Amino acid sequence: MSASAASPAVSKPRTGLASYAVRAETGRGRRLPEAVSRYRNDFQRDRDRIIHSSAFRRLEYKTQVFVNHEGDLFRTRLTHSLEVAQIARTLARELRLNEDLIEAIALAHDLGHTPFGHAGQDALNACMRPYGGFEHNAQSLRVVDELECKYAAFRGLNLLFETREGILKHCSVRRARALGDVGERFLKRQQPSLEAQLANFADEIAYNNHDVDDGLRAGLITFEQLRGVPLFRRHHDLVLETYPRATRRQQRHETIRRMISTLISDLLEASQQRLETVKPRHVNDVRALNKPLVGYSEAQRKQNLALKQFLNRKLYRHPKVVRMSAQSQRIVADLFKRYMKNPQLIPAEFVQDSPNPTDLPRLVADYIAGMTDRFALTEHKKLR
Repeated sequence: MSASAASPAVSKPRTGLASYAVRAETGRGRRLPEAVSRYRNDFQRDRDRIIHSSAFRRLEYKTQVFVNHEGDLFRTRLTHSLEVAQIARTLARELRLNEDLIEAIALAHDLGHTPFGHAGQDALNACMRPYGGFEHNAQSLRVVDELECKYAAFRGLNLLFETREGILKHCSVRRARALGDVGERFLKRQQPSLEAQLANFADEIAYNNHDVDDGLRAGLITFEQLRGVPLFRRHHDLVLETYPRATRRQQRHETIRRMISTLISDLLEASQQRLETVKPRHVNDVRALNKPLVGYSEAQRKQNLALKQFLNRKLYRHPKVVRMSAQSQRIVADLFKRYMKNPQLIPAEFVQDSPNPTDLPRLVADYIAGMTDRFALTEHKKLR
């Protein structure tokens, strides 16, 4: 097997959007109509608004797995979002879908994440349970719909329906009822666009494989442990055979990039086969289905599941990560109690810009969710 064997099998460039791709000119539009741009299509404008948002800039200092101050080389929510966008555009291009839309979704999908990653989210959800809970996907939508407050003509970023649809990957039925147009599919058990489906897989491909990378560099997991995972072992063997003198650093990079290529290739081939079987003619045909068209082959799905299970056991439950998570959860819980007891500590400008300034629990949740890791740590120190 050659070094290039892990490259995606679908390699010929394709031109023109497929009939079932989303098109800016025939989409469901913005909540508040706007004049079109002379130089950019509407999904490019969405992407640009996301990149220029305050929430996007704050992703630079929000953790992926490791707390931000643990090291400068580990992934942050910002670098993760850029990696997701790169994978997503590759997928969209090969399936002749809308690259601008999928890029916008990828860049915005984590805007609502709390400081300290999933540990922070779990803590904030626990604090908010008596008040409706906290879901980071719903919070990402809330950021672009309500919390960004820089335009004089409207709240939020006034993004297109299709971008907002893709941002909301998961949603409880209770919350979906309050979300109007973008919550409708969860009530009807329908699917989002193929661009949204692909963005979800691009997210998973990026964080699984890059968590392997960060975990190895941090010394929390080892090559020997990972060789128990078939997907890793297969590609590591190929790297050792092709580059017998490669350093461990080179082995890590060469193995992970082959794993990513394999997942992308399988996802494209399996999804293309489903498309050829179902033969959707329009994006609405995709939405009307009761199950997604995007997905791996069964064999690859099982291998990817084994990787996810390994990461859950060996990385996310590593004693060091567990200690960091426990500390992070305590910080978020302490901050929530602090602001609920003393709401005057929340900056007046933030309160004035809030869409619900009289709803104190949601106001506090919005404020904490927007914090970076280091700002949350600094604020927590003031409690001592």
